Amino acid sequence: MSVVYALYDDGNLAQRAVDALRAGGVADDEITVISAEPMEDYEFGAMDRHTRLWYIASAGGVLGCAAAAWLTRFTEIAWPLSTGNMPIVAWWPNLIVIFEMTMLDAILSTVLTLVITGGLARKMPALYDPAVSEGKILVGVDEPRDRAAVERALASAGATVVRR
Repeated sequence: MSVVYALYDDGNLAQRAVDALRAGGVADDEITVISAEPMEDYEFGAMDRHTRLWYIASAGGVLGCAAAAWLTRFTEIAWPLSTGNMPIVAWWPNLIVIFEMTMLDAILSTVLTLVITGGLARKMPALYDPAVSEGKILVGVDEPRDRAAVERALASAGATVVRR
């Protein structure tokens, strides 16, 4: 695996590095920026903001609701109890089970999505340096097409360290 990255002391230098990489022809989805704190004031802080998490959680909730409605109705029809001229399927008590399964499936789909998309199942991120936890900002490219151009762009932005 070929990785080129640089460490920066503040957000302004990191933003200059991202701009230099873009000017060098590197696409936004190839640039990785890692910091110990949110960098919302800078433009690179919004590069990976698009997510489908809301849709996945909603789909999990809808599937949980449908499964719970089917389960409660199927159970009451499969083992009908004599309820004294009342309906066999009682929806008001079933709403408790339906609500709980709806929330359970929405929560489980959200957590599973976060684990998969956040890369939490990996031992270590593909691009990481321990200096990030000490306040540095990492800007790098994984598998660069033109390694020398990426190194020049990162160094021209005022990097404290450029590593391969």
